[in-house]
Amino acid sequence: MKRWLVVLLVLFIMPAFLFTVSCQKKVAAQANKPVATVVPAKPASPPSAPTFSGAPDFLNEKIYFEFDKSVLTKESQDNLTKKTAWLKANPTVKVMIEGNCDERGTAEYNMALGERRALAAKKFLVDSGVKTENLKAISYGEEKPVCKEKTEACWAKNRNDAFVVFK
Repeated sequence: MKRWLVVLLVLFIMPAFLFTVSCQKKVAAQANKPVATVVPAKPASPPSAPTFSGAPDFLNEKIYFEFDKSVLTKESQDNLTKKTAWLKANPTVKVMIEGNCDERGTAEYNMALGERRALAAKKFLVDSGVKTENLKAISYGEEKPVCKEKTEACWAKNRNDAFVVFK
């Protein structure tokens, strides 16, 4: 009778144990692979902050970026310098900087690029003296296109930082 137990152990239980252990290694190996993140389609603006209609028009002007870049151009820096002076004179105003991209590239890549663009503008404003707590940066990636044609001129319009002013 003991022989049958040994045979059962060797034939069924040991292979089952080895199979279980080998499966665990595969799961552990998969844990090191990058996981695709879920990207919200349209992040919402803060509901508790109504937009501010008393801001001058230049405060809502967009700044633009070159393809696949988050570096501020000279024109963008000039635009941000105008915004800086007004924001420093109106310290209760808050601004949401929305980073946007054209449709080329993956959704994940464009979300990251849009964030870098929004953070570049925020850093410029903070370095110029605007209070960091008055600025928020968010990326919409390719989710808020201004133009939907598949041309370079259209894509250039979509590579921007938009500014939403709150009181």
